[in-house]
This record gives sequence, structure tokens and C-alpha cells, in this order.
Amino acid sequence: ASGSIDGVERNGVEQYRGIRYGEPPIGELRFRPPVAARAWQTGWNGSLDATQFGHRAMQPPMSAVFGGVGPGDNDEDCLVLNVFTPATDSGDRPVLCWIHGGSYTSGSANDYNASILAAQGDVVVVPINYRLGVFGFLDVSPLDQSYAGSAANGIRDQILALEWIRDHIADFGGDPGNVTIIGESAGAGSVLGLLAAPAADGLYHRAVANSPGGVNVPPSGEQARRIAETLDSDAPLLERLLTSSAEQLLDAQIALPFTGGTIDGTVVTRHPVDAIRERGPDGVPLVVGTNLDEGTLFTLAFVDDDAALDRMATTLGTQVTRDGDVDAYLADVRSRYPNDDSYEIANRVCVDLFRRTSVEVAAAATDAGQGGWLYRLDLPTTVAGEALGATHSADVALTFNWLSSDRPMGFSLYERDDPTAIDLSQRWSATILAFVRTGNPNGGGLPHWRPYSSNDRSCLMLDVAIGVVDDPDGGDRDRWR
Repeated sequence: ASGSIDGVERNGVEQYRGIRYGEPPIGELRFRPPVAARAWQTGWNGSLDATQFGHRAMQPPMSAVFGGVGPGDNDEDCLVLNVFTPATDSGDRPVLCWIHGGSYTSGSANDYNASILAAQGDVVVVPINYRLGVFGFLDVSPLDQSYAGSAANGIRDQILALEWIRDHIADFGGDPGNVTIIGESAGAGSVLGLLAAPAADGLYHRAVANSPGGVNVPPSGEQARRIAETLDSDAPLLERLLTSSAEQLLDAQIALPFTGGTIDGTVVTRHPVDAIRERGPDGVPLVVGTNLDEGTLFTLAFVDDDAALDRMATTLGTQVTRDGDVDAYLADVRSRYPNDDSYEIANRVCVDLFRRTSVEVAAAATDAGQGGWLYRLDLPTTVAGEALGATHSADVALTFNWLSSDRPMGFSLYERDDPTAIDLSQRWSATILAFVRTGNPNGGGLPHWRPYSSNDRSCLMLDVAIGVVDDPDGGDRDRWR
């Protein structure tokens, strides 16, 4: 519908890179809802050149610890997506819309090579970019109510990408009637945000959330004011935000604490658990889970800085308790683990942040009649020795099955010659593919996996030995309450 397009073929999979789904969110569109892209401007031969990756969203420099920077320059004009498909025929293949992580402030669709997964499952995979940091999650409404919902513009971008998939994915061999939203970390939090965003209803049919952070607090009404006040300008605060360069805004964001992923009340209208319950059997099946040692990726750099670790535990504890009594919560953690130092306490709090959300949404999905399956990845990572354990983001390489290739496909925290990790990668990716095809994760080569409910708290444990156990979070659930 937008014109013809040229991509590239790699190892039997067609790739179409940097397809614009939204108009550039710049100028008058900064902090505004995204606008659907018009028919594209074609090249000299009448086709869009989709052989190169598009821009990454504006973001701070990426540490090499996280795999370094992938292709594409940072730019405010970032509303693009990539398509990986076995063939652009009339096949009705399941579609996976991948939402990248990065704490709502970093990351890119360009970092995820989905060739193996697309070929393995005969599916279409669509990694998407969305606005990050202040550009996608700053609540500007305290300065001007016409910007209501700006704290969730990144979620609005994702909804627009899903609308693009609905309207165009059949041209790429995909079935718009079988779309799975899937993401990790902030991408998983975005998945839960989409479950609670009425504008997204009907655009997806399954959901997978790998290590979702909480989507449970209102946006900070002071962030926009604080950021505007740091900008070198005498103009009114809103005008400063609208007229400063993207680089100036990014610098202001980096200089101040910034958080995204909130219940803004306009786009994300309620807690995901409430949304799941309200939709009942009309909702979508959900696979969700965490890793055993989520926190080490964030805390290892501060292992000798007790003050920083204590501040981290308090900040994360506020999110775990959802603005409840964080002091009582932290006292309970320390009483249960009296021999733990600041490093271990911070790790436990970080695990609670991801785990509480996962357990609650899985139970809600099953109890509502949709089906929710809970897992925990315990297999320790190996690229940094034993220091990280089964850390945050370890599951990404397994989901994309990058370990099954001897070619560089994406960043992995498991050694590529580790036979245990390779086997788990193949079986876990097959399990995800079974779920996106049928709405049930069984049939991928893992033990039979029962849904998690408030009565039958069965959880799939992924380690050297793989099995299903009952209620591995019993004591933790008491602490969360």
C-alpha cells in the first residue's frame, strides 16, 4: 500500500530494514502522539531502499558490557521497524513483534537479528524502535494539559507499530490475525503496558514478557520541570523543552534521575493485573518469567560501594512495594537474610522487583481464563565466569536461538560452545514458537508446563535439569505483601 520495497536476503531469510511506520516525531510533533507514516519516497528505481538499518532512538552511550552499539546512528527521527520473513508470499505466518529493553532509555531494534528464529519457526519477526527517555516517557502535561499521555508516548509508538503490522504484514507473508507482542526488561514492561492500554486492544493475540519491570506507579509530575530548568535558556519552561536540540535534552536527561514505564492514566490506564482481570476470557494468553540472579547485571559494578548499593535497594524497594512502606519491606529482607551484605540485599530487592510483577500477572491471566505460564531461568551465564549467575537479559540469546549458529548473530552471555546452553536455547526458542503458533507453550521439547494460577502455582525451572516445581516463591510472596 505504501509502494514497492527492496530488502536483502541472508541465509534463506528476507530482511527489510529501517521501514518508517511513523512520521519523524520532531518539531511540532515532539512530545506529541505519533503520526502514521505516509507512503514512502522511493529511490531512483521506484522502490524504497530497505537494505540499511534506520536510526536508533536518542539515548546515552551504550556500555560495552551490554554488547556495544549496533548499527544505526542516534536520532530523534527513529520511528522505524525491521522485518525478518522466510518469504514475502501469501503465507499466513505467525508474527512476533519484538520490543527491545534498556530501562526505557536505551536499546534498539537494530540489535536483534531474528533470522534464526524466523527460519526455525516459519514466522515473521518485527523488531521495532520507539522513542526513549525524555522523548518517549516525559510527562509534559503539568506544563500544558494538551500533552496528556506524553509520559507514555513510547507506548503510543508501539501501538502505531502494531497498527502498521495489522495493515501491512500480510505483504510480508505474515498473518495480522496472529500477532504476539514479546519483549525483555523494559520491552517486557512495555508488553504489560500494552495489556493495560485500551488503544492496543485487538492488535495482538498473545503476549510474552521476559523479566518485566513494574508498571505500577503514576509519572513524576516534576520531571519535566526539573529537566527544563537545567536547560540554558530564559524562555518559559515548555518552550525550552520544545526548542532545545535533541542533544541538549539528552544531556539534561543524563544529568538527572529519569524513569519511564508508568501508569499515565491516558494511554496506560490501569495496572496490568487489573487490565487482565477486567478483560477476563477475552484477554490473551501470557508467558512471563524472570532470571534467578536478575540484579547482578546492575549491582556488580558497585560491589565495593555499600552506600550506592543501599541507595539502589531503597529506590528499587519503592517500586517493589509500589510506594508502600519501603522501610518495613527492607527490614523484612534483612531479617530473612541476616548474613547478607549490601551487595546481596540489593540483588534480592532487584529480583523481587521483576519477580513480583511476573508472579502476579501470570496468576491473573490464568485466573481470568486466558492462561498464564510462569518460568524462571536458573542456568548460570558463562562469559564472565560465575560472577553474574543467571543474570538480567541472559534469556535474550536463548529466545532468539543465537547459540545455534556459529556466526555472530547477537550478544550472548553464554559461551557459544556451551552444549547445555545450546540445547536450552534450541528448546526454549521452540517453546516460544509453539506458544506464538497455538497460544500454548507446550510442544517445544520441554517438560509439560502447567499454567500458573493462584491455586496451582507451578513454575517451569530452566537449568541444567529442567522441570516444573510448585510455588518456588512462597516465602517471597509473604514479603511482598
